[in-house]
Amino acid sequence: MRALLQRVESASVSVENQTIARIGRGLAILLGVGHNDGEAEAGYLVEKIANLRIFEDDQDKVNLSLLDVKGEALVVSQFTLYADIRKGRRPSFTDAELPDRARPLVERFAQLLRDQGVPTQTGAFGAHMLVEIRNDGPVTIYLEK
Repeated sequence: MRALLQRVESASVSVENQTIARIGRGLAILLGVGHNDGEAEAGYLVEKIANLRIFEDDQDKVNLSLLDVKGEALVVSQFTLYADIRKGRRPSFTDAELPDRARPLVERFAQLLRDQGVPTQTGAFGAHMLVEIRNDGPVTIYLEK
């Protein structure tokens, strides 16, 4: 499982010109699911993300977690995080999990974040989405389990 985190002032997802999700301060999480991913990988990443100290404290030191700042999360399924570009010029996505297995794991990941106390919204799995991210910092971190 791969996650690309962006610390944001705000983020939103629109599908067919309709905003379906919007958050304020927090994390935009682009999430990719691979073939061997399951509950253990989702749980590991959720715990790491909720407690990762990447927000500034009152002394401008990067010392606070998403939970500490009472931030929100926007989870967007992103199979392209599994792009393999070693051969040719067209990416291969053979390492990405098939949608019927990936969808429930993305939903479970979002629920685990909620269970940690993080208000969490999601994009629309499999839809063509317009994702607006107002990156704060900028801070972008890649995690893999």
